[in-house]
Amino acid sequence: MSSSCCGTKKQKLNGTYPASNGYCSAGRTANGEGDSGNQGFYCRGNDQQQQQQVTCNGHSDGGSSSYLMNGRGGQTDHQHHQQQQQRSVIGSMSDMCFYCFEVLYRELHNMEEPRSPNFTNDPYPLFVTWKIGKDKRLRGCIGTFSAMRLHSGLREYAITSALRDSRFSPITRDEIQRLTVSVSILQGFEDARGYLDWTLGVHGIRIEFYTERGSKRTATYLPQVATEQGWDQTQTIDSLLRKGGYRGPITPDTRRSIKLTRYTSQECHMTYGEYRDMVDKQSSYHNQLAGSFSHIQV
Repeated sequence: MSSSCCGTKKQKLNGTYPASNGYCSAGRTANGEGDSGNQGFYCRGNDQQQQQQVTCNGHSDGGSSSYLMNGRGGQTDHQHHQQQQQRSVIGSMSDMCFYCFEVLYRELHNMEEPRSPNFTNDPYPLFVTWKIGKDKRLRGCIGTFSAMRLHSGLREYAITSALRDSRFSPITRDEIQRLTVSVSILQGFEDARGYLDWTLGVHGIRIEFYTERGSKRTATYLPQVATEQGWDQTQTIDSLLRKGGYRGPITPDTRRSIKLTRYTSQECHMTYGEYRDMVDKQSSYHNQLAGSFSHIQV
């Protein structure tokens, strides 16, 4: 079965930088796929150290995750703070993409880590996705459903998704000029009232279920997966059950028995060329600044 992530082949169903640099949007994230296994949470789950790590459509054998929950009802101080946080995140997402490129570039060239970025360091679940070439082929995608501080989380997953996605060989220096990075910040986790209580193209979904052998499993698809594949809601649920390891016949009762959590995301894209433009602008600015200081008499 082919990997699928933001424009690659469709699956077959079996039973402080300006936002103009890079492309930012709400409710869009990447997806990839992989086979089940026992190491890490690369398309499956790992609750060691109470942190979940997933590659685009993660599967888990069980355990718990920490989610950011949306409040309901009247406006509260907490909700107002959440709205301010969301605006701060949206306004900083191209900075996050730039930071991921900085981290990877310096890692590949054996340079020291970049300075701490200026954008918010609030905790969020997040994904970092690398794609390559004009056709934007998936090159690595790993994230976490645990809320991590953005500075350390993006630094960790920029490297992990680029060099430690078990589905791919590590990204090399020769490839970096053809890369595009996507940062996805997951938000708005809510318990659904049923397996159809979510909206195609808007919500990512995470399901918990028991296999035909009684093992508890989880699996997730990020928001754009279903529409990219051309699936309806039921087809998406059935595919997710199979990806999570369910091998028995899928009946209406099977679908009704799952627990579904829905969520949304904010996403931003940046190409290597856009990243280099930002580096050049920074360099030009600092050179001008240094020149102006040199004319100051003390």
